[in-house]
Amino acid sequence: MNETDRILTKKDINRAQTRWFMSLEYPNSFERLQAVSFCSAMSGPLKKLYKDDHDGLVDGLNRHLEFYNTEGTIGGLPLGLIISLEEQMKIDQNVEPEVITNLKVGLMGPIAGIGDTLIQGTLKSIWFALACSLGMQGNYVAVLLPFLHPITVFTVSRYLANLGYKLGMGAIDQVINSGLMTRIIDAAAILGLFMMGALSSSYVKLSTVLSFSIGEQKIVLQDILDQLVPGILPLACIFGIVWYFKNKKQNYLLLVFTIIALGMLGSAIGVF
Repeated sequence: MNETDRILTKKDINRAQTRWFMSLEYPNSFERLQAVSFCSAMSGPLKKLYKDDHDGLVDGLNRHLEFYNTEGTIGGLPLGLIISLEEQMKIDQNVEPEVITNLKVGLMGPIAGIGDTLIQGTLKSIWFALACSLGMQGNYVAVLLPFLHPITVFTVSRYLANLGYKLGMGAIDQVINSGLMTRIIDAAAILGLFMMGALSSSYVKLSTVLSFSIGEQKIVLQDILDQLVPGILPLACIFGIVWYFKNKKQNYLLLVFTIIALGMLGSAIGVF
């Protein structure tokens, strides 16, 4: 398909991406998950492609009402790709509907894995950790930082949607299989771990007031611990939380109340 043959414009792609990004979590159901959101995003391009073909429009909408679920930000890439294929199928008629459906099913898992790791697991944590750090220092910039996350991911999603539309089928090889995304994920993971480690060492405070006497000499347990490994109690606390999340369950509310209860109990009996 030549560029001069294209029916859709960049404005159409941006509108589809905006509708996808703004609605992807609202009409979810266990039966279809994000299918309604994806179909809604595709409705604009499909109406323009099949403005004189009612049956083609109905077939296209039904095609995108099948089960679909992925991460919204990186999910802009398959959205642009599918729009490009729909346009190619309309103009050249050399793309089978089954190809589009199978491609969506094949992409939604890997895209979700990339997006959840890079966007939800790393980028969001960095933004909010920085906001918490500055907020504890009384810096009013902390109020603005959480709003930078949706702005950032929306911008990334829009770029990827236009990239997917521009590259068409080549988007998969050039973006996913090129190794670029893997390098970005690794770099973001390293940065995220570095930030979490720095913030943990700065803001997780735990010490003991236990002491005992040998003859006339008073020995403070915290002094001994500091000589062995400075900050060993906060480190043990962090490792304990990580172990809980990894081996038990991610019940944040239970963990918070458990930490509060242990802190109050330890203070009452003279341990902390």
